[in-house]
This record gives sequence, C-alpha cells and structure tokens, in this order.
Amino acid sequence: MQLKYLHEIRSPSDLKFFSISELHELRKELRDYTIEVITEIGGHLAPTLGVIELTIALHYIYDTPEDKLLWDVGHQAYAHKLLTGRFNEFPTIRQFGGLSGFLKRTESEYDVFGAGHASTSISAALGVAQALHQNKKDHRVVAVIGDGAMTGGLAYEGINNAGHIGRQLTVILNDNEMSISPNVGAISKYLTRLISNPTYNHIRNEVWNLTGKLPLAKSRTRTFLKKIDESIKNVIVPGILFQELGFRYFGPIDGHDLDELIKTLKNIKDIPNPVLLHILTKKGKGMQVAEKDPVKYHGVKPNGKKLDKIEPSSDPKPSVLPFQGVFGSLVCEIAYNRDDIVCITAAMREGTGLVPFAKQFPDRYYDVGIAEGHGVTFSAGMATEGVRPIVAIYSTFLQRAYDHLVHDVAVQHLPVIFCMDRAGIAGEDGPTHHGALDIAYLRCVQGMILSAPKDGNEFRHLLYTALNVTDRPFGIRYPKASSVEFDKSGQAELLPIGSWNIMNQGEDAVILAVGPLVFTAREVALELARDGISCEVVNCRFIKPMDEQYLSSIPDRFDYVITVEEGVITGGFGDGVAAWLLENGYKGIIKRLGLPDSFVEHGSRAQIMDLLGLDKKGLIHTIKELIPVSEILKV
Repeated sequence: MQLKYLHEIRSPSDLKFFSISELHELRKELRDYTIEVITEIGGHLAPTLGVIELTIALHYIYDTPEDKLLWDVGHQAYAHKLLTGRFNEFPTIRQFGGLSGFLKRTESEYDVFGAGHASTSISAALGVAQALHQNKKDHRVVAVIGDGAMTGGLAYEGINNAGHIGRQLTVILNDNEMSISPNVGAISKYLTRLISNPTYNHIRNEVWNLTGKLPLAKSRTRTFLKKIDESIKNVIVPGILFQELGFRYFGPIDGHDLDELIKTLKNIKDIPNPVLLHILTKKGKGMQVAEKDPVKYHGVKPNGKKLDKIEPSSDPKPSVLPFQGVFGSLVCEIAYNRDDIVCITAAMREGTGLVPFAKQFPDRYYDVGIAEGHGVTFSAGMATEGVRPIVAIYSTFLQRAYDHLVHDVAVQHLPVIFCMDRAGIAGEDGPTHHGALDIAYLRCVQGMILSAPKDGNEFRHLLYTALNVTDRPFGIRYPKASSVEFDKSGQAELLPIGSWNIMNQGEDAVILAVGPLVFTAREVALELARDGISCEVVNCRFIKPMDEQYLSSIPDRFDYVITVEEGVITGGFGDGVAAWLLENGYKGIIKRLGLPDSFVEHGSRAQIMDLLGLDKKGLIHTIKELIPVSEILKV
C-alpha cells in the first residue's frame, strides 16, 4: 500500500512536527497497514486496532522514552511498535527470529516493561514511578490497561498501593467492552474537559488550601466540600471506586476521538497525583468483521494478502482433533453422565476448548476472569462440598496460582483436576506463553499426581482416572498440537496410578518419553534400528508418581537411559528419573533431553522443536553421539 507518513517515522519525536490533520491521516495509515500486514502473516489483530488513536495521542503528548509508557499484556501494542522505529521489521512480528508479538525490553528502549500475562501494568508502572522519584528524575509514567485485565486482582493491588503512595502516575483504562460504564454522552465529555482543565485544577487546589487557613472551620468546611464533590460525582461520574482508592478519575471519553484524547491527555499529564483516564474503544475498530466479533478476530491466521478472505486464528481442521478439541469433547461426554462435574477457566473459554461445554452446561461452567489464583481457590471451595471441579488453564497461567494450588488444594487433599493446555512449546507467543515449567513446579508438590497423555485416546483414560481419585489434586498436561489419535466413541480405561506402557522393546538403550514425544521416540527407534541400535520406547504417561517397578528393571537391562520431555530439564521428569536410578545404584549413562535453562524465543512448534533438538532428526543425532556403534556390535 502507498504510505505518506508511516514509513518515514523513526521515533515518536517525529510526531511532534505533525499537524492535527496529519495525525488523522497517520491514524488511517496505521490502521490500514496493520490490517494488511497481520492478515498476511497472522497474529493479534482486533486488540491493536482498538488503540490506534490512543497510541498516537500518547506518543504525541508524552516525551517517550524519557516518559515511561507501559502496556498491559502487550498484544495491543502493535501500533506502538510501528511508531517506535520498528516499521521495517514489523512484517516479521511473531515470526521465528523476528519481532516479538508482545513488549520486550531487549527489543526496544520504548518497551519499558515486558508484558505477556495480564494485569501487571499498574504495579510495574508504580515501581517505575517510585524508582524515578528515588533517582530524582522528573519523568511521567503511563500505564495502559484493558477492562479485561481489570478482572485480575493484581491490578487492584497496584491501584490500592498507588493511591496510598500518591506518586504521579497516569493509568488509562481501555474499556473495549463497555463493561464498566456506557456513559459517554455530552455531559460526561463536558465534565471531563472541565475537571481535567488546568485552570479548574488550580482553582480547586487554591480553594482547598484556603480552607486550611480557617482554624475553627477547617475540618467542617473541608468535610462539607468533599461531600458535595463526592455527591456530584456519584451522580454523573462512574469512577467512585477509583476516587476512593486515591485516584483522580476522568472520563469516560471516546477512545477513537483523537482530538478529544489529545486535549484530555494534555490537560492531565502534569497532575502530580495518581490519575485514571477511562476511555471507551471498539476492539477491532476499522475492520467490520473484527468489530462484529472481536473475540473471534482477536487473532487471525495468515492468508497471503487475500483481504477478502480474512479468517480468525485457529489451528487448521485436521483429521484428528487438537488436544484442546479433545478436552472439550471429553468434558461434555463426562458431564452428560455426571451431575457433579463443573469446569472452571480464567478468561480462556475459546483457547481451552470449553465453548461446547459452556453452551451445553451453562450452569456448570464458570469463567472467573483473569483471576487464576481466585479460580483455583474457588475450585478448592467447590471440591469441599463434593463437586468435582475441572480447571482448564494454560500451563503458563497456572504459575500465577501456585500458592493457591499448594495451600488451598494440595495441603487439604482436595480432588481438583488441572487440565493444563499449552504445556511445552506454545509457538509464536514466545517465552511468556511457553508451558516450560509445570513439570518442575508440580513434581515437588506433596501428593500431586501429574500425567501427560500421548494422544487423545489416552487423554480420555487419564481424565476418567483422575475422576476416580478423591483425595488429592490430579494434573494432566498437553501441548498445543494434534492429539494424534482420538476415537470420539471410544471407551475409557482406568489406569493404575504411576503405570507406564512399553511401546516397543529394545536391548541397547531405553527412551523414556513424555506425552506426544512418545511417537517421535518410536520413529527415532525405528530409524536407529537400521543402524543396529536397539532402543526400547516407554510411554511415561505418569510423570509423578513414576513407575518404580519398571525403573527397577533398568539397571539389569540397559547401559543407556534417555529421557525426553517438553519441559525444562532442571527439576523436570528426567531429573526425577536420574535421581531414582542413581539412588538405586544405576551405573549406566543417563541423558536428559528437554528445554534448556534459558527462555525459549518465539517461532512455530516445528521450528522450536528443531532448534532444541527435540524433533526426530535432533533425537537421532543425540543418541548416535551418546552410543558408539562399536559398543553395540556385540558378538
């Protein structure tokens, strides 16, 4: 597309020379270019389209990067990237080796704070503001947070502390669902202009200071003025909660009215206390299908510039369901036969596959919002009354509820089932979304059962087995990938807790594989057999407890043990195997394969698995290096 301004912008300082009419032209270019690029390569679309005007206004009014701009979550910051010197790299966003789809401190000085998980911006911004004050630097700090992220308790912890400290801080509440207030009429707009006007604020402060010089009437007068102020705002300002927590509240205003945004930000930027500006936006603004269904078009998949065929982001429809689809099918299957089953998720109905369950069993479906800790404790409470909660949650988000899992579930021996989606490599979303840590942080929880199905059919067996356990939490982890095999009409088999399954026998080495890597291991074993290396492959469907009966047979049978998992090696499944074998006198060689002790960047699953050496080619190379052919050519 032909661009007049956007491709020439090297930094936000360039915007200072734009006229208001030129900013309006830039707004159209930003929106059109974002749609063109993201519909070609895929990525988050609706969120960033809703904040085009806000992004321009912020960089126009504030002096970034000296003034600090923090974005909650980060996928709403594509326009921010385009205005901060990353225009040429923008077509690589979320691609292997390209720009991150989120904020990343190592990518740009304008990315003040990395963001992938929600509700962090206010706490981080307050920390930045306090540090600037301590370092005697007079810069402004702004945090942009969506109304969805305001369902997270961390946001209110930050607001509460910010109001208490009283440091200069501007929080912009991007309300793109009108869930807080639909009040955006002429009175509200006039009031916001009035109370954000510097003259008004000067008079307001002078009157307040003047009342302080009335020794006898100071308390009564100020109390009276405050009551009048609060009474008026209770009637026409939908922000009393924030006022009571120590914030000056402005809004709501139209977040797509660029002129109004610029005027308001200019008025409030130098207020020396915490400020909250409430703006109303339309997620997907400027793209009809995204405006109509912003959830569906939160992200789109690549379509090679066929703008008339824009499709929402989803895995291609394979002949076999992805694990998310299997989960959705199984919980519906179980719920038809059991009235005690409920499903809980934290704002991830679509991502976890719970849409069918939510429609068929609305009275047994609970979306707690972006409040993972609450969701886990809520589930624990339900479990105390005989209900069987199934928590559908991304592996990376369960990290946020770790204490709740330990203190509220495990310590009390409550039978909550955790179905951990996106376990392992999450693809283009990168290090903030990879489910790298769950094996390590759940193995050490006393009494916890942890499992990983190799395919959809085994998922059914594990889920039914979990429902048969009534005295402890049960975790099932699975990747964002095909379930390989799934029979919708299949029958469930209750599995002995801790049991493993030998997939094929061997003599020289044993590959202990977790999850779908079992199938990769089988392919590797077939390939190695052609070179005379005989490998036994074991499906280690239970990560904890392990199959100690099988482990005890290893010392007499194999000189080489290879563990393969889609999780960090440190503290992972391989560590557990190695510890058990060494404690029981094993003298052979143990090779642990998994994710490294460093954060894995973004890219497709295939690219990342290749990079980590966890694909077929990488495993073959590692095992051939480990086992000299001369040692296996036994007479």
